[in-house]
Amino acid sequence: MRYLFYVTLSYSFSVLRPIEIAINRQGGTVAWFIPEGSEAEKFLQPTDHRLSGIKEVKAFAAHATLVPGNIVPDFFPGIKVQVFHGFDSGKKNKFNIRGLFDLYCTQGPNITKGFEGIADGTCEIVETGWSKLDPLFSPHPDTDKFRTDPPLILYAPTFSPKLTSTYALYDHIKKLLKEKDWQWIVKLHPKATQEEVILYKGLACDNLRFIETGEITPILQAADVILSDTSSILAEFALQDKLAIAFNNRRPEPWMLNFTKAHLLEKLLDRALLPNREQLSKVIEYGNAIHPHKDGKSSERALSAINSLIDSGIGHLKTKPLNLIRRFKIRRELKYYHWA
Repeated sequence: MRYLFYVTLSYSFSVLRPIEIAINRQGGTVAWFIPEGSEAEKFLQPTDHRLSGIKEVKAFAAHATLVPGNIVPDFFPGIKVQVFHGFDSGKKNKFNIRGLFDLYCTQGPNITKGFEGIADGTCEIVETGWSKLDPLFSPHPDTDKFRTDPPLILYAPTFSPKLTSTYALYDHIKKLLKEKDWQWIVKLHPKATQEEVILYKGLACDNLRFIETGEITPILQAADVILSDTSSILAEFALQDKLAIAFNNRRPEPWMLNFTKAHLLEKLLDRALLPNREQLSKVIEYGNAIHPHKDGKSSERALSAINSLIDSGIGHLKTKPLNLIRRFKIRRELKYYHWA
């Protein structure tokens, strides 16, 4: 079978690579479509089969198009599959069936129930676990490259101007670089502004590495603590039974260490680096609710659900809404104005 991966941002690679491995094991074929100028372009590997335009996409005639993002061109061939780019972090419109996808491969019980509660019969919802996390549950070959003897803190803020902590925490992180024997890795969101990139690249020193990568797994494994704000990466990190610190989280929960005054950063980091049993139990309980699948086989389950829908077809699904405005916007972005 043929599978098309539709990608615009670099975080998509870590979601799709494990599924690609599962497809290769079954003898399937993968192709990638990345619009020219997309942030993801520089992370494509030389061995990847990239389709250069819509004409090639149609000629490839994929049986399924897989998307970690929220939008998929309706004119792409095959069933349309949402494989998600993050957990529910409290941002708006996380549970939103847009009438574009035939299948949602959900990560865990909370996401599954959320989508089942708004299901309209135009799509299937199958809980498979999240493909991105398959590598998290076994040692990554690159993890040792990032490990340090002093405590290692991963700072990974979101990009949303209303939610990001980049400016509020900058001076405090800069201060801690001089005062504490800690190591830092800064991984900004792919949509971070150029000003934010310049700010944090400027902090690079013996104690801080600024990293641009589409493969976050070894960094998650190496870090002792994560610092963020309102981002689903907090949940990914917590699945390792390690503490996550959030600044002004939109929806603070008991499993995270949330703080609202920037000058408390050092105090929260000290606390996270010496976690107590009660706090860790909250982290473990939360992990079981969002992603109980820790066998590293979520990609295989997702592929099984995809192949099942390919085999059965989508005749049993209700007709999707026309979505004329959204469909036009997608065509305008891809410079494709045909309706076939």
